[in-house]
Amino acid sequence: MAQDLYTNPDYYQLDDLLTEEHKMIRDMVRAWIKKEVSPNIEEWAQNCHFPKHLVPQMGELGVFGPTVPTEYGGGGLDYISYGIMMQEIERSDSGMRSTASVQGSLVMYPIYAYGSEEQRNKFLPKLASGEWLGCFGLTEPDSGSDPSSMITNIKDAGDHVILNGAKMWISNSPEAQVAVVWAKDEQGDIRGMIVERGMEGFTTPEIHNKWSLRASCTGELVFDNVKVPKENIFPNIKGLKGPLGCLSKARYGIAWGALGAAMDCYDSALRYTLQRSQFGKPIAGFQLQQKKLAEMLSEITKGQLLVWRLGVLMNEGKATPAQISMAKRNSCEIALNIAREARQMHGGMGITGEYSIMRHMMNLESVVTYEGTHDIHLLITGMDITGINAFK
Repeated sequence: MAQDLYTNPDYYQLDDLLTEEHKMIRDMVRAWIKKEVSPNIEEWAQNCHFPKHLVPQMGELGVFGPTVPTEYGGGGLDYISYGIMMQEIERSDSGMRSTASVQGSLVMYPIYAYGSEEQRNKFLPKLASGEWLGCFGLTEPDSGSDPSSMITNIKDAGDHVILNGAKMWISNSPEAQVAVVWAKDEQGDIRGMIVERGMEGFTTPEIHNKWSLRASCTGELVFDNVKVPKENIFPNIKGLKGPLGCLSKARYGIAWGALGAAMDCYDSALRYTLQRSQFGKPIAGFQLQQKKLAEMLSEITKGQLLVWRLGVLMNEGKATPAQISMAKRNSCEIALNIAREARQMHGGMGITGEYSIMRHMMNLESVVTYEGTHDIHLLITGMDITGINAFK
């Protein structure tokens, strides 16, 4: 069993920008990762096993909804704390971070921001503690980057609505007790609602044969004339801005998280090249290896500065969706590039489970796609700086 020797790179002394609370939170999550996740994550990924026994532990650790007020079971923390948590978790595995960020940003956030007081009190404490796991239903088999084209729909039936349709590529769905679902009403408006496990006609088939996020559970949401009580519909939001607001929160967490995967690959490559000798000296002494390490650390440092500044803007309520989009795309791109370089630097060992590199690389192929693809985020930035919509 490989020992987790990870230390985070901090070339520009960015720890000086963090509070003592931030560093305490980071150390707490890192210690949990090293004890509970690192010793087992390769086996879980190899076997496509979702370690659902960790969900209550994650709740106890406070990584579910850390920015949600404490009165609803959340942590009442700032956005830099949330980012640090996601970075530490994804440093170990993107699937583990997906579980946490879906729960916090895509399930708990909309219930808190768009829901009634009754909905908040009923669902948030159990989601925060990890007693319940949640999922988020927006993407459909034929509707991904264009969510406005969704066909999942609701029809009024008195004190409830009838929900029909399907959602695809849904993290957590096979194990979730609740699903935040977006569907069109009879007027064509997009409405959000909470669908609960056990409602007749609601099923969550699992998706198998994944090469990525293998330690995360992924599935579908299928709705066959599901009766959803009207008290489960979000009263405080209507239209596409509802799910897009959730995606901004999730993308923020990914911006920090993907950077964590990059940092782990760099840390592993540095340690390996210092230990591996060829031609009479450590391969870290050769120019090409030093070039790769220097470029990795440069990109990581720029990414660290970007997400830290974004966290400050989030705390001040100034961050725009386009700024969040840029950070998500940047972190995913550099993480993938660093993972690929690190794989080469590890030689043949880079494809084995003795190192995290290949697993990170496969995971990041999903992370660069979900919550907005690389190309879509480029177009979001392009539209923001030119004022011209290239989507239509």
